[in-house]
Amino acid sequence: MRRTGRVLLVDDDADLLRLLSLRLEAAGYLVDKAASAEAALSALAVRRADVLLTDWRLPGMDGMALFELVKKSYPALPVIILTAHGTIPDAVEAVSRGVFGYLVKPFDSKALLSKVEQALSLSSPAVSQAGQEYWRTEVVSCSPLMEELLAEARLIAATDASVLIRGESGSGKEILARALHRASPRAAGPFVAVNCGAIPDNLLESELFGHEKGAFTGAATRHEGLIAQAEGGSLFLDEIGDMPLALQVKLLRVLQERELRPVGASKSRAVDVRVISATHRDLEALISDGLFREDLFYRLNVVALNLPPLSERREDIPLLAQHFLTQLAERYGKEVAGFAPDAMEYLCSLRWSGNVRQLANAVEQCCVLNTSGLIPLTAVQKAVSDGMASIATLAEARRQFERDYLEKLLRVSAGNVSVAARIADRNRTEFYRLLQKHDLVAAAFKDF
Repeated sequence: MRRTGRVLLVDDDADLLRLLSLRLEAAGYLVDKAASAEAALSALAVRRADVLLTDWRLPGMDGMALFELVKKSYPALPVIILTAHGTIPDAVEAVSRGVFGYLVKPFDSKALLSKVEQALSLSSPAVSQAGQEYWRTEVVSCSPLMEELLAEARLIAATDASVLIRGESGSGKEILARALHRASPRAAGPFVAVNCGAIPDNLLESELFGHEKGAFTGAATRHEGLIAQAEGGSLFLDEIGDMPLALQVKLLRVLQERELRPVGASKSRAVDVRVISATHRDLEALISDGLFREDLFYRLNVVALNLPPLSERREDIPLLAQHFLTQLAERYGKEVAGFAPDAMEYLCSLRWSGNVRQLANAVEQCCVLNTSGLIPLTAVQKAVSDGMASIATLAEARRQFERDYLEKLLRVSAGNVSVAARIADRNRTEFYRLLQKHDLVAAAFKDF
């Protein structure tokens, strides 16, 4: 059965535009039309297409110039160019530059539908037998930015390339990582998530790589690490920028050699995992500061996905708020249908510096305290006001505690790193690394 999908047609010939539209719609496709390249770019900004079909000769910007702009902003969108016999050499050259393909005028319906179907097989989302986009069910969005990101993610998922997801805290990096896993050939395998900032440095190596019995004091039994547990599936390393340098070397070996050595083991073992990492930190700056290995960065950053903050996809706020409310109402046994219009308008007006996580926390407070069928504006205002003091995640709480502890040590020692490190029972090198991790300068505490 033919796939469904959305095709954007671009042609200044109104008759041809109408004819092509009728043929595609008869085949079950949704069709948007544009009479110029400029109009096509405007249409894409409002609603993403699965395939772009454009004439080569257009008034103003031509089809190839349109392709170049589309390639920059929508790299996962396949472009098919309609060309006359005289421009075939140009069309062949265009294919070498990334155009999906071209059709020579005049062409028949079978050639048109076949080419569109081939392009659609690359860009359309994976669907279940029931027609549901099962791989992205947890991603609640109608944003063109997110649609383009998900289109890229699906193309990436078909490969085994390592992926680095960049985005602000609370923006949904793990949800995107899970979607990548479900869209990949490894979907039947395990998805193992590790927060590198939430596990103490002295335990992280054993947790990741495992250990043999007797490898260290307290190792009474053999322990299989999280990397081994992800065998045949995907390993998600969240907050990769917090990983200690010593472990970065071992992780690099896993990526390069496809093998790992548990703590205390005499031999390495082969491992088959796909690594997806994520960070909200500037890894390039960490490399400059000597806190992150450049060779590991390039191994992790084979492909990068930049997750936009919620403030750049405000059209998702109503969807997300209602999604969270529906889930929470069921969990807490509340009969609440939604938000009052002025309450939803207020939600959409906020910046949400804490992103999706902050929105979820605010909705949860509204749901818990609500006693009516609709959540009023006053409840939302209170929840957002209280949200600044909402419960942090374990990783955030642990990071804040560590920073507060370091500040206290520096005050007590008047900025003397040797004294502070001795109190903390850490060597100077490790203590300096902790200070750099939290952007603390010892000299600033000498006057305390």
